[in-house]
Amino acid sequence: MRKSATKVLANPGQPPLRKNLQRLFLLRNIVIAAQCLTFALAYWGLELELPWAEMVAVAVLLGVVNLATWIRLHRKWPVSSMEFFAQLLVDVLALSTLLYLSGGSTNPFISLYLLPLTIAAAALPWAYTWVMAAITISCYTLLLFYYVPLPHNHEEHGSEFIMHVSGMWLAFVLSTVLIAWFVVKMGISIRERDKDLALAREQALRNEQIIALGTLAAGAAHELGTPLATMAIVTGELQDEYIDNTEFQGNIRILRDQIAHCKRTLTQLLADAGQARAEDVSGQTVDLFLRQVLDKWQLMRPSAQFTYRGSGVQPAPQILNTQLLSQSILNLLNNAADASLKHIEIEVTWSHQELHLQILDYGEGLSGEAAQRAGQPFFTTKTKGQGFGIGLFLANANIERFGGKVRLTNREGGACTQVILPLIQPSI
Repeated sequence: MRKSATKVLANPGQPPLRKNLQRLFLLRNIVIAAQCLTFALAYWGLELELPWAEMVAVAVLLGVVNLATWIRLHRKWPVSSMEFFAQLLVDVLALSTLLYLSGGSTNPFISLYLLPLTIAAAALPWAYTWVMAAITISCYTLLLFYYVPLPHNHEEHGSEFIMHVSGMWLAFVLSTVLIAWFVVKMGISIRERDKDLALAREQALRNEQIIALGTLAAGAAHELGTPLATMAIVTGELQDEYIDNTEFQGNIRILRDQIAHCKRTLTQLLADAGQARAEDVSGQTVDLFLRQVLDKWQLMRPSAQFTYRGSGVQPAPQILNTQLLSQSILNLLNNAADASLKHIEIEVTWSHQELHLQILDYGEGLSGEAAQRAGQPFFTTKTKGQGFGIGLFLANANIERFGGKVRLTNREGGACTQVILPLIQPSI
């Protein structure tokens, strides 16, 4: 059993509660071994007359529970806080039964009640800790009055022994409250620190990925410049050659507009590669900024059908006018248009502090995997060759960089992309 438990504990990357349950399993093994040693010492060494059958039965039952825990640890079920709390309650029940059979509050092992309390305070949310504190104090209080006495005569001590036992109870209550209070606070601080460290690591990784993508984008911009210039020349010659073909002229005009848009995008990409800090960028009114973004998107996606509704306080507040921000919104609009080829709805409201943008599509919605992994680099639900999985990632990264948030949710009839962006506050 011990060898298997060590093998289970050696598995890295497990959730904290599962690791704590493995540690509790090992600790319970130690407790059972200590109980057996104490029983042997009291029976053969001190020759105490106690209800040994009942006490051994409690130890055996605790061993059976620990065996079931060992089997459970080999299953891949997640360990919940309630399950871990129930495991601690089993230990409290076993300890209370043994103390009841061996002197109650006069037993020197009464202080072991602090062990499950400390474990709960370190591993579980604060609510479970206070429930455990209430349970252990209640058990200790009941053992002051109901127990099987140890085979010793304390009558000669009289009131002094009663005061000693009462003092032990008071010390336990104070220790319980202090442990529950300070350990819970320390545990919360540690969890908050770990959360901040995880966010910092995630942000650093995201920045590295953005830098890598930026380097590749700059190289691609240089390489695409020449073929785009060639296509512009060829389409210009074709337009001059077939002047009388009206349908052809319309198609070639659309093609030239798209080529011109690609050239402007590449030029802007190279110009913004060394863009200044966000606070150095000029502001623009929200309504004008959104209108320019939508006009640009219509040029990119002339076949996309959409309705736009915008409202907010007047005069309209200003938003940071940056290529990164507008490109992020364009990426979200393109994703919605790809998912809903017929129609999408764009709803915008703003206050003096925030801009709320909702993009409603009428596609198939988000699958379970897409809902969990949306926004991760190089993850896409599109067919091979239709997407690279970086548009939503860059949109999330850029919008969060400017203090905003992006959220994708399913709704009846499609998906909803929600964007919240802070607005420029006027200086007083």
